[in-house]
Amino acid sequence: MQAAPVRRSGFTLIELVVTLTLVSVLALVAVPLYEVTVTRAKESELRAALRQIRTALDAYKAATDTGVVAKDAATSGFPPSLMVLVQGVDTVATPLAGANYGSTPAAAQGGVPGYAGNGSPASGTPANSTNMNTIPPHMVFLRQIPRDPFFEDQSVAPDQQWNVRAYGAQPGDYSGGVDVYDVSTKSTAIGLNGVPYKDW
Repeated sequence: MQAAPVRRSGFTLIELVVTLTLVSVLALVAVPLYEVTVTRAKESELRAALRQIRTALDAYKAATDTGVVAKDAATSGFPPSLMVLVQGVDTVATPLAGANYGSTPAAAQGGVPGYAGNGSPASGTPANSTNMNTIPPHMVFLRQIPRDPFFEDQSVAPDQQWNVRAYGAQPGDYSGGVDVYDVSTKSTAIGLNGVPYKDW
């Protein structure tokens, strides 16, 4: 009597080809989806960073306009560098008459440290102060400068990762100057919305 043939375990060539094809299709779908997800996260971080810096710049300008922070007549009232927003500036003892410290639009929108006089530690106003117009002797506008998520070398100092536009410079001219009116990313890439990141 002839013995029954022994069936070998394993995959046939056709099964392997079908499996590899399915894995390849899944990879082709998953990789672009992952890249889009990462890009969206970076774009969200970029928007938040730009909003933080611009709110702090506006708060600094409001402080100089109201006389809380001294400025020369020939200057714009914007900070000379991004680091000034973190290092802070000394305030003057007597601001301009009628200035209501702590109730400017910039302070209300962003709660910028050192400007919104809401009596909280984050505002730079003494926590035990009950006067909305109390001016601290030193004002800080940012705890730290946000990093540009699209800047390739994250070991570079955050204040060096941004393009800087001076007051009075033409739109798109981020060659720097004596003060900081606006910032933009140094990335030349285009966003998912079709707008170059440098124009955000």
